[in-house]
Parts: sequence; C-alpha cells; structure tokens
Amino acid sequence: MSDFTDSFWDYYVGIITLVSIVACVVLLKSTSTRRIPGGATTGHTWDEDLGELNTPLPRWWIWLFYITIVFSLIYLLMYPGLGSYAGSFKWTSKGEYEAEVKLANEQYGPLYEKYAAQDLKQLAADPQARAIGQRLFLNYCAQCHASDGGGSKGFPNLTDRDWLYGGEPETIKASILNGRDGIMPPLGAALGEEGTKDAAHYVLSLSGRKSDPVRAARGKEKFALCAACHGAGGKGDRQLGAPDLTDQIWLHGSSEATVIETITKGRNNVMPANKEFLGEAKVHILAAYVYSLSNPQAVRTPVR
Repeated sequence: MSDFTDSFWDYYVGIITLVSIVACVVLLKSTSTRRIPGGATTGHTWDEDLGELNTPLPRWWIWLFYITIVFSLIYLLMYPGLGSYAGSFKWTSKGEYEAEVKLANEQYGPLYEKYAAQDLKQLAADPQARAIGQRLFLNYCAQCHASDGGGSKGFPNLTDRDWLYGGEPETIKASILNGRDGIMPPLGAALGEEGTKDAAHYVLSLSGRKSDPVRAARGKEKFALCAACHGAGGKGDRQLGAPDLTDQIWLHGSSEATVIETITKGRNNVMPANKEFLGEAKVHILAAYVYSLSNPQAVRTPVR
C-alpha cells in the first residue's frame, strides 16, 4: 500500500464505495416493483413445465436491505471507509493497537521491570519467569523456531548446544535485542563449476560425510576462500556467526546438492531486532527462557 500515496486513490476508493451503495438502492428499487403485464412469469421455462416466476421481493426483506444501506452510510460517516477520510470518531487500527499496548504496559510493566533486575540464569530457574518467557516465545519466535524451539531448515534449533554466535545468556539477549545478519557470500563465480564441486566435497569430508576423496583433495586448496570466516580447520567463528563445518549440525541441509548450492549462491539469514518492538524488559525474560531450552540443568522446576 506504500505505493498508493497519490490523492487520486482517495477519490477512487470513495467514489466507488458511494456509487456501489447508490447502485444497490437503484437495484433494490427496480426489483421490488410489479411490472408484469399479462402474467407473473418471466417467460423462461425449464424441463417443459417449470416456469420462472417474476414476483416482487418480500417487503420485510426489502426494508431490511434499506436498513443495511442506511447503516452503511452512518458507518462511513463515523469510521474510515472513504479513502483518507478518517471518520467523525477518528478511529484507526493503529490507534486501537497503541491503546491496547499502553494498557498492557500499565498492567504488566511493573512485573517485567521486576524481572529485568534479575540475573538471566536466575530467571531461567524461576518457573513463573519461564512461563512468561514461554508465552512471549510462542507469540514472537515460534513462527521461525517452532513452538518447542527445535527450529527447521534455515532456522536454528535453540534446544541444542550448537550456537552460531554463542549460547551464553547475555549473547542470546544481544541476539534478540539487536538481531543478527548471517551472510554467506556467493563463491560460484570465483571457484567455477568444478571448483565449487571440489570445495563442496572437501566441506563434506570435514564432518565425516560421504565424499569423493579426489575432489576433496582438490577442494582443500580452494577452501582457502572459506577459511577467512570458517577457519583453516572449518571450526567456524562465533564472532562472525560462521558455522562449524566439522559437526553434524547443518542449518540448510548437508546433501551434496545443498552444499554446492550454498557455496554457489551464498546464504543470507536475518534474525530481526526486537529491541524497539518488545523492549529490553520483555527481551530479558525471553532470553532467559531461550537459555533454559538448551540448558535443562539450569531449570529446577518445570514450566506448567
């Protein structure tokens, strides 16, 4: 809708809306009057003797239709519906949302602030804090990471110990607050088709997966382009968010075709920042809950 900024569209929507209402009145009027000289059928017949009657609509239905038309006009005077006209009540969905958020902050703000002063590991062991964090997670994180935090292809599993940027509580909180941009640059043009396949087989060999030893041997030299981020041994770099290529955990899949695709086209994973949207107090509780998912020993009481 950001493309529709010209005032023309305000008139366009408003005129079509009003013309449609007037057309309904005209149609209703024309179909509610008897104009059948010499018979009560339209002249259409099916199955030899099934005639179509042409009789006015029931009066109660006609008046009910007129009432809905009057209601629609009153509604359009009070609420948005005619282009940019805001209505006499000046109601907007954005204003409604902001009012609800303000009310929720007034009711629950003190509770969040109480927890914001506590250590994250301490919160992870608090059943009430984890219950709140779980609800926040289900509302804002489960769409990508699944309701149990198990993730899916392209979205990290939050229940294991494999963390791209680190699994310490403060690191998790920083990820949620500020977001992350994981960029794997495309290297297909630099390596060429055969070189990409060689590099892919070397990468597969690092984690003990089935690979062509001849290609892997050639790919080791080409891996120098990758070592800048993943390290000479392929162990990755948490400062950059570069994954460990020597383990069995693969975010996008570990087949030969997938690894070749990743090297050729690159990857661009974005974790959105939530600092402005949720606020630091909510993120604090949420981070404690996420930490508890991969550290069950930190949880003394299960969430109910």
